[in-house]
Amino acid sequence: MSRKRILVLDGHPAETSISRQLATAYVDGARNKGHEVRILHLKGMEFDPDYGFGGYKNQKPLEPPLEEFLQSLEWCEHFVVTAPMWWGGLPAKLKGLIDRTFLPGRTFDTRTKGLPKPLLSGRTAQVILTSDSPWWYFRFLLHRPLFWQLKRQILGFVGFKPVQIVHFTGASHPTAKQIDTWTARARNLGAGLA
Repeated sequence: MSRKRILVLDGHPAETSISRQLATAYVDGARNKGHEVRILHLKGMEFDPDYGFGGYKNQKPLEPPLEEFLQSLEWCEHFVVTAPMWWGGLPAKLKGLIDRTFLPGRTFDTRTKGLPKPLLSGRTAQVILTSDSPWWYFRFLLHRPLFWQLKRQILGFVGFKPVQIVHFTGASHPTAKQIDTWTARARNLGAGLA
């Protein structure tokens, strides 16, 4: 088994959450298999989530937690995000993290003809989402817009391929058995990397 460098981001803005439990379980599984793992918690990252006055030529300076996140993204071979789905999208602070850090010159290069060149190629990603929406509603009636946004417009756009998404539903009022099952799955995902 080859040892991998893994970055795990707990993308929930609260101190305690199911997302945090899933991130911790993933880290435990990966470390038990000998992988080198870094974990970051969105809650502990202080930054302005608004891109504000910034543009491609006048970029807003990055706060230290954002620079640490970018350096960890560049370091990793595999990126894992655990997050809730709120109103069909990501929590505002998590989206703000992406807006502020997925920047030209760091994650993609706009100095090309056609689509920008991804700068994080050669890496893989997993997203572990929780939601209230039943899987069939999200898949058949809404056609999984957040899946496509994460796979193609965000992670795939900057080079992460493949991007695997695991979706746990019924997250507002889960039973202890459900949480145990989800946590075991997250731990197994971390342990299952080759």
